[in-house]
Amino acid sequence: MRKLIDLSHIIGNGTLTYKGLPGPVICDYLSREASRKNYDGGAEFQIGRIDMVSNTGTYLDCPFHRFADGEDLSRIALERCAALPAVLVRISPSEDIGIGASHFERLDVAGKAVLLHTGWSTHWSTPAYFDNHPFLTEAAAVYLRERGALLVGIDSHNIDDTRSRNSRPVHTTLLGNGILIVEHLRGLEQLPQSGFRFSAIAPKFSGVGTFPVRAFAETTG
Repeated sequence: MRKLIDLSHIIGNGTLTYKGLPGPVICDYLSREASRKNYDGGAEFQIGRIDMVSNTGTYLDCPFHRFADGEDLSRIALERCAALPAVLVRISPSEDIGIGASHFERLDVAGKAVLLHTGWSTHWSTPAYFDNHPFLTEAAAVYLRERGALLVGIDSHNIDDTRSRNSRPVHTTLLGNGILIVEHLRGLEQLPQSGFRFSAIAPKFSGVGTFPVRAFAETTG
């Protein structure tokens, strides 16, 4: 039996996603009450307006996010972000927050989405979410690049270590090789280790390298 599992956070007015970036402003452009004058028979409609930075909620990073000459969202083929065969890597809370290459050595990641379940999403919407979060090491990013991963996702504040002003080596390594990134996932505890497909599809914006997605997994059986 086919089952769809939602892996995205809800975005509401003022939701804070990334430390230092503003939350979205979500409001009416045209309210239901104001729309009534345009229609007969009591019909009414709402048209919403959203003002936000693109790094909001659960979002996809593509090469343009890191590289000025990289592919933007309008150039990302669906085959790179939709219905990808996927594997899940569970990270114990007792382990170091830097996720090393050893976690992937026994996995076949070629042509797959690799999702990192750290449990950090339990801190979403709290101050604890932003600091000392789990991240992928540069060595692990290089390993996944060399083994042919298509996409890497994590349920944490950032896939890179944000404790210093470093060069963001994981974003550089992955996006520099066309490997997409999804950050701020949730609900990964619902997934099996393998045998499922993952999708995270963003609108076709030109000149944008990051945007919220409705990320989900599809399982069977």
